[in-house]
Amino acid sequence: MTEASLDQLYRPSLALLTDLYQLTMAYGYWKSGMAGHDAVFHLSFRTLPFGGGYAIGCGLHHAIDMVQGFRLEPEDLDYLAKLRGNDDSPMFERGFLDYLQGLRLTCDLDAVPEGTSVFPHEPLLRVRGPIIQCQLLETPLLNVINFQTLIATKAARICSAAAGMPVLEFGLRRAQGPDGGLSASRAAYVGGCAATSNVLAGRLFGIPVRGTHAHSWVMAFGSEIDSFLAYADAMPNNCVMLVDTYDSLEGVRNAITVGRRLREKGHELAGIRLDSGDLAWLSKEARRMLDDAGFERAAIVASNDLDETIIESLISQGARVGVWGVGTRLVTAHDEPSLGGVYKLSAVRPPGSAWQHRLKVSEQAVKTSNPGVPQVRRFLGNDGRLVGDIIFDELTDVDEPWTMIDPVDPTRRRVMASGLAHEDLLVPIFRGGQLVYRKPDLEQVRARVPGQLRALHDGIKRRLNPHAYPVGLEAALQRRKTAMVLQARGLQ
Repeated sequence: MTEASLDQLYRPSLALLTDLYQLTMAYGYWKSGMAGHDAVFHLSFRTLPFGGGYAIGCGLHHAIDMVQGFRLEPEDLDYLAKLRGNDDSPMFERGFLDYLQGLRLTCDLDAVPEGTSVFPHEPLLRVRGPIIQCQLLETPLLNVINFQTLIATKAARICSAAAGMPVLEFGLRRAQGPDGGLSASRAAYVGGCAATSNVLAGRLFGIPVRGTHAHSWVMAFGSEIDSFLAYADAMPNNCVMLVDTYDSLEGVRNAITVGRRLREKGHELAGIRLDSGDLAWLSKEARRMLDDAGFERAAIVASNDLDETIIESLISQGARVGVWGVGTRLVTAHDEPSLGGVYKLSAVRPPGSAWQHRLKVSEQAVKTSNPGVPQVRRFLGNDGRLVGDIIFDELTDVDEPWTMIDPVDPTRRRVMASGLAHEDLLVPIFRGGQLVYRKPDLEQVRARVPGQLRALHDGIKRRLNPHAYPVGLEAALQRRKTAMVLQARGLQ
């Protein structure tokens, strides 16, 4: 199935899905004659979420849709014309609105393919083109990439904890609104979830859908057994019985009774679901009861505010769960609800001039941005495992051999051995505003993730206190950055 694009989810243009200051800066560029200046911006994040050792890049396909569909429609311009400044005069003059009306993006955009493992400081996405266009893309790109990367990473962690058992995403009712639900379902599937309860996500993205029934179904009948029998009559090919409405083990007995009735009619009990209580003990008892009754193939599904920590603990206790239903703590990224990605200007070029590097200086070294036109080179060892990533500037000649310098502690350095296999992570997506990238379908994106994780050393994938994957600046870029920081501080 072809994945739905953003213009199928929303109205044709999302150009006003931005912060006001992007438009005020765009107006300033236009007013000061800088609209034709070229610029380079890049999107990155500073710290890994969930205290983990990796993140999974996600959201690029929706970012592509946003760029392709970018245009301000007459009603957008009518709205902007009504905005007023502090003196109650129009915020934007008519000439600027006329300029926006004819604006079509002509930027170059390079990005890391979805489903790739990514790390702090390195660009996930780079935009180069007229500064006014690059600026207008800041908020929408951050909105899409930040959230979907966060959820895909959380899903990958949960699926890793489940050790190969299927994880179902059950989070729609607790998600942050319709878009939060849809985006989370998509990103969770990229991260490794086997299916979703979100039917609209299933239709739009081609994600498998799964679901059973709620406690209200059981409560609507005079007894639990009556409710199970009625459900089996209605849906004999989808019988996973929720057994904990009253007494979980009695619910298992009732499910077995219904399972025998199903079998007489040529159907099978698909499983039971436990949604409360001591899931480790109950799953063991339920497995014993099901097996003794001849229902060895009936799955035990567990839900109830699960996440990677709880799943890992239940498995260590010998829980006999075969399928995990994870909702709230996945789609809301319960323990860290934002990625904290940033979008920084790193070079400008007036018409007919050379590129001029730019960086933001901070008292916190981690917040000092990188200058230039950044690219990431990923080195692989002979065993196929990742060795490290070096951020370099495409505008600067690279010193050989490649030397990695820690962006926070420049005294930490590593020289890459000659002959190592490598790849540059940022690939062309748009050139001159035209799409040059062939988007893989969602199944191909999802299939990329396991290979990315296998290439990481086990210590990096630890849930607690993971080893830090090596990421650093190339030596020439580090020297330029240091010189620029010293100059900005009046020390050079």
